[in-house]
Amino acid sequence: MLHHVTGLAAAFAAATASPTTAQVTDAAPPLSDGGAAVASAAASPAGQDGPTAGPSRQVADTPETVVVGRANDLVGVADAASAGEVGRAQIERRPLLRPGELLETVPGIVITQHSGAGKGNQFFLRGFNLDHGTDLAIRANGVPLNLRSHGHGQGYTDLNPLIPELVESVRFRKGPYFADAGDFSSAGNVSIDYADDLPRGFVLVERGRYDFQRTVAADDFAVGDGRLLVGLELLHHDGPWENEDDFAKISGVTRWSSGSRERGARATLELYDADWTATDHVAKRAVDTGVIGRFGTLDPTSGGESSRQSLSAEVWERDATSHSSLSAYAYRYDLDLFSNFTYFLADPVDGDQILQRDERFVLGLAGAHGFDGDLAGTPSTTLLGFQAQSDWIDNGLFESAQRTVTGTVRDDEIVEASLGVYAEHTLFWNDWLRSVAGLRADHYRFDVDSDLAVNSGRENDTLASPKLGLVFGPFASTEFYVNGGFGFHSNDARGTTLVDDPTTPAPLDGVPVDPLVRQKGVEVGVRSTALEGLQSTLAVWYLESDSELLFVGDAGNTEPSGATQRYGVEWTNYYELEEWLALDFDAAASDARFTDSGPDEHVPGAIDTVVALGLSTQTRSGHFAALRGRYFGPRDLIEDGSVQSSSSFLVNAHFGYRVDERWQVRLSVFNLFDREVNDIEYYYPSLLAGEAPGPDDGGYNDIHFHPAEPFALRLGVTASF
Repeated sequence: MLHHVTGLAAAFAAATASPTTAQVTDAAPPLSDGGAAVASAAASPAGQDGPTAGPSRQVADTPETVVVGRANDLVGVADAASAGEVGRAQIERRPLLRPGELLETVPGIVITQHSGAGKGNQFFLRGFNLDHGTDLAIRANGVPLNLRSHGHGQGYTDLNPLIPELVESVRFRKGPYFADAGDFSSAGNVSIDYADDLPRGFVLVERGRYDFQRTVAADDFAVGDGRLLVGLELLHHDGPWENEDDFAKISGVTRWSSGSRERGARATLELYDADWTATDHVAKRAVDTGVIGRFGTLDPTSGGESSRQSLSAEVWERDATSHSSLSAYAYRYDLDLFSNFTYFLADPVDGDQILQRDERFVLGLAGAHGFDGDLAGTPSTTLLGFQAQSDWIDNGLFESAQRTVTGTVRDDEIVEASLGVYAEHTLFWNDWLRSVAGLRADHYRFDVDSDLAVNSGRENDTLASPKLGLVFGPFASTEFYVNGGFGFHSNDARGTTLVDDPTTPAPLDGVPVDPLVRQKGVEVGVRSTALEGLQSTLAVWYLESDSELLFVGDAGNTEPSGATQRYGVEWTNYYELEEWLALDFDAAASDARFTDSGPDEHVPGAIDTVVALGLSTQTRSGHFAALRGRYFGPRDLIEDGSVQSSSSFLVNAHFGYRVDERWQVRLSVFNLFDREVNDIEYYYPSLLAGEAPGPDDGGYNDIHFHPAEPFALRLGVTASF
């Protein structure tokens, strides 16, 4: 598809315009996770300015002010210690090995990969191995990215379509404390928003090791009373693998926006297409005995192809005391994913390769209305909203050999629909205390038409989720928070009607599963900007889940397991030492345990410790440099805690030099010290070609790992116009 794309790369040109340029435009309202804008500063938990919208772009002769801060000062604004926002200034100084690493701007999140580059990333946060997105709700441009009842795993999220150079902000909130956040959001929710317009148009060309080639071009134009932004990305990358990834993708976006913060509209069309060959995680014994090299594969025909076409639109209107918004989206999505995690355990002749297929069409609608008022003379704000979504899904699990389907395990057609309504009321009791009370109700309907009639059926479920938060302060630029609430994640629709699972020869226990799984949590925290230049937060949290979603190696997907509890602490700091020099330091520690499993209480893969440290500098002339380190601690890989993963520490660097107002050169350095560490590790049974069947024909338990990519350079050039 893109194999002959040449020339490629660069730096974030949208944010690297000439130091003599400045943008003049009215700001659009911030969006809640429901795709609807909030009514006032107090009702918005994650920043106020959001992406800009407006019909004009002007150039001034005054010098540009360099902003290096991680986020707005949220003291007096945020409703929880673990809420925050990251803007364009910090994003542009982060070396990104893959688009999904945009989420590592969120303190405590780790992004890795356990297969080919075109597959969704692996997420870790707050004691979770989130697989590809379970319990972390992610939206981009108002559209939810978590795919429910997905062929590979519940909540599967693919961030590869993102074009990082167009991202205006990343807003995040952690915990089940927010009424406008529904399914998959108990560990956290993240909103990624593109810019509506650019300081200048640009073309980026980047090249790097392992045949990395990337080109990005974007500009915006006046169209009627609004502006039209157009962006395109072409990428090819083989990676360090002995069997080359040959990852090729194309991403495109067209966005029209008009109006101001008071009244406006925007519409966004996004297109994505990709294909790749995958090196899945491999058995450690295969590398130790020399069967394959560290970057080798045990099935060279694994891989996949995926596409997505998305259209979204939103309108908003606000005055001095109220704000209303309405958004809608529609998208079509396809994935064919060939994987082999157990090699020859199930089929000693043809091997254990599987095809997981997912095709769907999704429609969604969300709206909100916020208004100021008073309750018995006490000032207040109220936010009312709804979110509706319907998915028409065709997915299946098939046996395959060298990408040729040899049998059908199961094939299903699913219609999954949901309606969520919520209300949130903020009371300003005095100048140092406010309360935020919320209530959310969700109704889900599952309709499964399976190739095995006994597994077909319909199921409904409704769940109410109360929330409450208290904010004390500010006192000397310091606020204290207490938050608590109920949340949930949905289970795969197929599990709600399951009677006879063809992947399991033994009788099934615990089926069908509950459609909606209750979760609840609390958090106590503090946020301070008392020390000049320093933004610091500290949060202690606790979370319970009635059922855990875990990765299953021989099925290649996620399945429900027992109830769990988690607790932890997060410390986040951003310090401007000088106007041109900034330091950020984030540390998070957590513990996860099953509550109903006796001595086998350890949750496999649950993140324990993560520490991230960054130092960045930017001059007024536009030159910049950044150095980043990330420590990812060991995890229990089996329920009795007897096997643990290794830890990892990676250092990346990023340098940018502005030649003049139109040209910039960027150098990204990944795995600076060329450390042999792993992105991901699992522990389960498998069987290599030629191995004896093993005890009871059950193969051999082993660590299965996917190595982190070795030292690599990427050199980019940006031309602005």
